[in-house]
Amino acid sequence: MEFRDYYKVLGVDRKASEAEIKSAYRKLARKFHPDVNPNNKEAEAKFKELNEAYQVISDPEKRKKYDELGADWEHGVSQEEMMRRYARQQSAAGAVGGAGADFGAGGDFSDFFSQFFGGGGARRAGGRSRGGASRGFSNFDFGTEPARAPDLNAEVGITLADAVKGGKRRLDLVAEDECATCGGSGMIAREEKQGKARVIRSAEPCPTCGGNGVVQARRTLEVTIPAGVTDGTQLRLKGQGGRAPRPDQNGDLFLTIRIEPNPVFALAGRDLRVNLPVWDYEAALGAEITAPTVDGRVSLKIPAGSQAGRVMRLRGRGLPARGKEPAGDLLYELKVLAPTDLNAKERALMQDLADSLKDRGVADPRAELMALK
Repeated sequence: MEFRDYYKVLGVDRKASEAEIKSAYRKLARKFHPDVNPNNKEAEAKFKELNEAYQVISDPEKRKKYDELGADWEHGVSQEEMMRRYARQQSAAGAVGGAGADFGAGGDFSDFFSQFFGGGGARRAGGRSRGGASRGFSNFDFGTEPARAPDLNAEVGITLADAVKGGKRRLDLVAEDECATCGGSGMIAREEKQGKARVIRSAEPCPTCGGNGVVQARRTLEVTIPAGVTDGTQLRLKGQGGRAPRPDQNGDLFLTIRIEPNPVFALAGRDLRVNLPVWDYEAALGAEITAPTVDGRVSLKIPAGSQAGRVMRLRGRGLPARGKEPAGDLLYELKVLAPTDLNAKERALMQDLADSLKDRGVADPRAELMALK
C-alpha cells in the first residue's frame, strides 16, 4: 500500500496544534462531503482519506507513534523499544546464566540493529533514517530490572442477587500475554559462545509474535464477587493482568462490575426501589400483603388511607454494607389500582360507596385543580 502522509492530506505542518488540525479537517470535510458531492467517487475517496488522517493525527498517542514510525505506525517497533526489549531479555538471561552479552568480538550494538532492521543502521518504518549515529552498546544498561507487564481492564456483568449476596463468576478473557517464544523481546537472537561471553551474530523478528513481543491469549478466571458491590465498582486482581516471564512482574487485572437490570428492583445508590401494586380497597382500608425482596418475600402492612406514590421503607434490606458504606434500604412505592371487569353486585357496591361519599360531602379530589384554572 502506498504511504500516505497524513499531514499533507490535511494540509497542515507536522508541528500543527490540535486546534489547527481540527480547523483544517472541518474545512476540507465540508468541501469533500458526499452530500455536497453526490455521485462523485473522487470526492468520496478524498473524504475517506481525510477521515483516516484525522483519526490518527487528532489522537495524541496515535500521532506520537505515527511521527516516530511513519507508515508502519500501527505495527512498527522503534529502535528504543527494541533496545528496551533486548535489554529485558538479556537481563533475564543473565540472571540465569550469569554472563551478559558481549559484542566486542562479533560487532557492536549498531551492527546488531543493522542486521535486525535490514542494513544501514536502525531506521524508522517508512524508510527514513533517524539521523545521527546509532546508539552504542556501552550506553545501555543490561542490569535494568525486567519491565513489569501491563495492567489489564475488563468488565463483568453480575445479577442483582450477586451484588446483594456475593458469589463467584467465571470470566473469559482475551488478553495480551508476553510471547513465550521470545520472552517478550520481540526477536530471536542467534548467539555464539566465546568463553563465558555470548556473541550476537544475527537476529530476526520472532515468528510467533511477529516482533511485537506479545500474543493474544485466552484465559479463564473464577472471580469472587464481594457482597455489597455497586455498579461501577472496580476490583483489583493482583497478578492477573499481562503475563511476564517472572510471576512477580505480572500486571494486575482491574475488573469493573456491571449490575444487570432487574425486572422487579431498581438500584438507586445502595437502595433498592420497587413499584408495589395494591388494590384501591387495600389502600383505603389498610391491609397486610406479601411483598418481594431480593432473597425471598416479606409481610408488609399497608396503612389505611394510603395514597398512590406513598413510599414504605425496610431499613437495611438494600445492598449490604461494604467498607465504610452503610447498608441501603428497600423502598416500596405504592401503585394504587382499581379493579376492572366488575360483576353486577360489585358495581352496585362501588356505586353505594360513591353515593355515600357524595352524601357526606367528601371533597371533590379535582376541586383544587379547578380552582387554579
